[in-house]
Amino acid sequence: MNLAIFDLDNTLLDGDSDYNWGLYLVKKGFLDEEKYKAQNQKFFEEYQAGKLDIFAFAEFQFQFLKNNTRKFLNDVRSGYIDEIIRPMILKKAEDLVNQHKEAGDSLLIITATNTFITKPIGEIFGIDELIGTDPEENLGEFTGKVKGTPSYKDGKVTRLFDWLNEKKIKTSRF
Repeated sequence: MNLAIFDLDNTLLDGDSDYNWGLYLVKKGFLDEEKYKAQNQKFFEEYQAGKLDIFAFAEFQFQFLKNNTRKFLNDVRSGYIDEIIRPMILKKAEDLVNQHKEAGDSLLIITATNTFITKPIGEIFGIDELIGTDPEENLGEFTGKVKGTPSYKDGKVTRLFDWLNEKKIKTSRF
């Protein structure tokens, strides 16, 4: 079995799903534009300097999830997928994914972006296996915290090896 691993942002998509999620929430009036953009810019500068605290950033991003009901969030996400994500899907990415499907390869997306946003994007591509940063849940609602290891930097590698072990896939080629 061959395993094809894809990044999501600026790879399968022509843009960044996490960044555009925040812009979408501001555009729809769900977040205060001034406060959101100032804090997001601070995190972006830390990211560029290699000093991003992924837990602090994720908790910033997860506040909207924490402060709203799951039904409302699902409706907002559905609008986001239709309005923003579908136009960002690259034809050459769809073609590549389809080539791997036709070859019988197993497919996996690994992204730092949270799984609430990214799982439906993976489904559009027909990719069921996805590793992303998981928002913690309690009784079906989000807590605003990260669950487990964020899928960021070395965390992507850790999460990949955890996934391979869980799926009982031998890693002799690594």
